[in-house]
Amino acid sequence: MFDATNPFHPGELKAQVRAGKTDVSEWAAGFIRPFMPDQHRDFFSQLPFLVLAGADTAGRHWVTLLDGPEGFITSSDPTALQINTTPDTQDPLATVLATGSPVGMLGIELDSRRRNRMNGHMRRTAAGFVIDVDQSFGNCPQYIHERTWRRVPAGTPVGAQHSVGLSKEQTARIGTADTLFIGTGQQQREDHASNGFDASHRGGAPGFVHVVDATHLRIPDYAGNNFFNTIGNLVENPAIGLVFVDFETGGLLHLTGRATIDWEPEDSHDEGAQRMIDVTIDAVVDRPAALALRWSADTSGLRELVVIDRVVESADITSFYLGSADGTPLEPFAAGQHLPIELDVPGRDDVVKRSYSLSGAPESDHYRLSIKREAHGIASRHLHDVVAVGDRITARTPSGDFVVPHGSGPLVLVSAGVGLTPMVAALHEVAGEGTERPVWYVHGARDSRHHALTDEVRQLTRSNANISVKIAYSQPGSADVEGLDYDTQGRVTTEQLLNLKAGPDADYMLCGPARFLSDIRTGLERAGVPSERIHFETFGPTG
Repeated sequence: MFDATNPFHPGELKAQVRAGKTDVSEWAAGFIRPFMPDQHRDFFSQLPFLVLAGADTAGRHWVTLLDGPEGFITSSDPTALQINTTPDTQDPLATVLATGSPVGMLGIELDSRRRNRMNGHMRRTAAGFVIDVDQSFGNCPQYIHERTWRRVPAGTPVGAQHSVGLSKEQTARIGTADTLFIGTGQQQREDHASNGFDASHRGGAPGFVHVVDATHLRIPDYAGNNFFNTIGNLVENPAIGLVFVDFETGGLLHLTGRATIDWEPEDSHDEGAQRMIDVTIDAVVDRPAALALRWSADTSGLRELVVIDRVVESADITSFYLGSADGTPLEPFAAGQHLPIELDVPGRDDVVKRSYSLSGAPESDHYRLSIKREAHGIASRHLHDVVAVGDRITARTPSGDFVVPHGSGPLVLVSAGVGLTPMVAALHEVAGEGTERPVWYVHGARDSRHHALTDEVRQLTRSNANISVKIAYSQPGSADVEGLDYDTQGRVTTEQLLNLKAGPDADYMLCGPARFLSDIRTGLERAGVPSERIHFETFGPTG
């Protein structure tokens, strides 16, 4: 039976069950909201383009990119996004501007690899249109290829080319593409927020989308957030829209058709795929120079680091200490930020890219990454099993906006598992400031064998009277002593955090698995903690 309070429609639920992710609907409501958090509103407002998905008057699904001048996206309140531009008449979604049209929207920043999604309804305005929010949530930065953008003068529109199949030139273009945007949707339950469209991103090594022939594609589906929005839509409705971007020329190659899901691909062209989306193409619209934007591969900030030490921190977490390979100082970072790295993994044709939170003191002359080994993680297994002291790793400049809130007000750092990494960095940062800011460090682990950086945190506590530590073990070992190794048995709960009595001005930083974050965040909000004082970062076991 369909639960009206569940953020997912039946197709998404079926996909989750088929993939063995049966508990997603129990915790995901904490991430899927009927409004945009301020952080998302600010993010959307500084973007140079948006990705939109919808259906034309014939019911065919399409996805497009819509660009505009600086500041063309604004948000006057958390439930609406104003877009002060309109699609070109050759855009296959130009007719979507009809009043009340449902759309899916993706905001993505290719240079920082941030992205947020939303679905809602469009309505016309004098300057363009407004999207009224139905559902809004963030996405992880996986599989996004970094690119920097620039605007170019808008030229005379080039006539769009229409066909029912791919030409040789279009096939070659897809064969080198590393980025794809997908539009899917279902509209069988118009009274539910999950009704409508989703716009999503897919990325991989160049040629990750396989062209079978002029009217057939195979798209690998990798590990993601386990919401299964795209796959779930296709379970309900096989209609699909695709767009490939020519980043050098601003061209858009739009495809529309029907899709089926190959749940257990045997002859996959991509060994990393967990499923395959088989697409039959019904129509093609090729729009040269459709955008006044151009992108280039972002090689800025790339540098070699050398592994100067590695330390086993727990049964499944090892720290890697990284220094400058050429002797020049490392770029500074703020506690909470992450380090994007690139790895050449044997047996892989493409470079494996991951981002890991920095766990060391911001004032140190090296970086530290404390990484959990995931059983199926390509990067984490390579780091744990292969990378040794003296080896070199390519990295980018530290980045991320999950940083310690400014001020002297109380700070509660809450984590579970390997989510402690940015929190330990935050402890170092606060301790280094030499203030009397009240800080609570609250962490949940399975037991002492799986509890990393314990001695370091205790030393920071002993050296700083303003820092308090509370540890919860969900399954204490026979040698673990309550009151010595841990404070409470069980998982970290909202009640425990409220019992700290940090006060109404406290900021809460949360990091851990998605379900943990959802439970804590929802509990704090229900207790009256303002959403703007709850800052969080999630992670997944993709390794």
